[in-house]
Amino acid sequence: MFKITLHLLYIDPGTGSMLFSIIIGVTASLYFVMRSLLLKIKFLITGGKKILHSKNKYVIYAEDKRYYSLFLPVLTECEKRGIDLLYLTSSNDDPVFSAGFKHIKAEYIGVGNKAFARLNFISADFLLSSTAGLDVYQWKKSKNVKHYSHLLHSVSETSTYELFGIDYYDSYLVSSDSFQTNDIRKIKKIRGLPEKTILTVGCAYLDVYSEKMKTLPKEENHIFTVLISPSWGKTSLLVKYGEKIINPLLNTNWKIIIRPHPQSLTVEKDIINSLTRKYENNANIEWDFDRDNVASLSKADIMISDFSGIIFDYMFLRNKPVIYACEDMDLRRFDSHLIYNNQYEMFTFKVLKKAGVKLTEDLFPKLPEIIQKTSSDSNVLSAISDAKNEAWKYQGESGKRIVDFMEETTVKEEIKIA
Repeated sequence: MFKITLHLLYIDPGTGSMLFSIIIGVTASLYFVMRSLLLKIKFLITGGKKILHSKNKYVIYAEDKRYYSLFLPVLTECEKRGIDLLYLTSSNDDPVFSAGFKHIKAEYIGVGNKAFARLNFISADFLLSSTAGLDVYQWKKSKNVKHYSHLLHSVSETSTYELFGIDYYDSYLVSSDSFQTNDIRKIKKIRGLPEKTILTVGCAYLDVYSEKMKTLPKEENHIFTVLISPSWGKTSLLVKYGEKIINPLLNTNWKIIIRPHPQSLTVEKDIINSLTRKYENNANIEWDFDRDNVASLSKADIMISDFSGIIFDYMFLRNKPVIYACEDMDLRRFDSHLIYNNQYEMFTFKVLKKAGVKLTEDLFPKLPEIIQKTSSDSNVLSAISDAKNEAWKYQGESGKRIVDFMEETTVKEEIKIA
């Protein structure tokens, strides 16, 4: 008699997760390949009538619900003009689903490989997105999309995208016609890539935040408020300094709002939990975990941050100064390292030198004094105004300008085909 022993194959959780992701991606890809093949067969049988009917003229892809505010001016303008648009999102709880638009069709397409499988076979005349990595990683250009356009989601440098992040879009919609435009052109020249359309349209999400702030009720008996709003990661404000930067403010009569970066609640949860427990009995400290930062920005008289993108949001929306505590930024994994050297200085650094105050650890005990001095410094306030005028063009006009460009571009494409 033979004894048969079965050995079960063990797969660790990490490998299992990767394999599952690959299987989902391959399955989704096969589905959309077959779907595309069926559409081509219908095209041959019906003389093109069916395939044209299934095509989307305008498509937006949002990789996360936090970009809803970025695209809202575009959606509102399309709704106003009666333009049909397909809004693809990787958040199943995206606010678009409850917005009540009549001309906007929203679709949840999953995340990761599943989302890219859908995008790689999408059909559209014009696809708008703020997602980096087109034609570099999993997201490949679909041959059924005539034009890919990138909408910047920041008023800072375009070169702070990771390497090759936005190289392969057909056009770029920026908020500034100076440093952002120059960044794109320099990168194209360095890499020998063809020139593409760069259009200044303003900053869509700042237009939305600006209008939101007008609707917020004014505080009665306002108390001077300091907002601590850092980025995330090992060099971020709360991780690196934590209580060292909070303690000097405790003996003031000010309100202190601490707003961790949303990503900190995931990757630095233990640190955030420790700090909230430590200060839970301090009446003048308020923690803000809301995804929308507009309420906190509207209350603050000054902000303390690091290199978080919220710096410019606060400066430009409130016309108030920022105190920043951070190490030098390592540019090696960004396009910036190809452009900026001893001859050129990044817009962010130039602005912070004039419109902000750098806080080093030895100055922490003097933080209340620094705040009092900075909040009323006329030179700082003047520098903020200059930076805002350079970085945020066409305030309040982004939606109209973007949709104008979408329509003009599709008309040009139709003329080419004709």
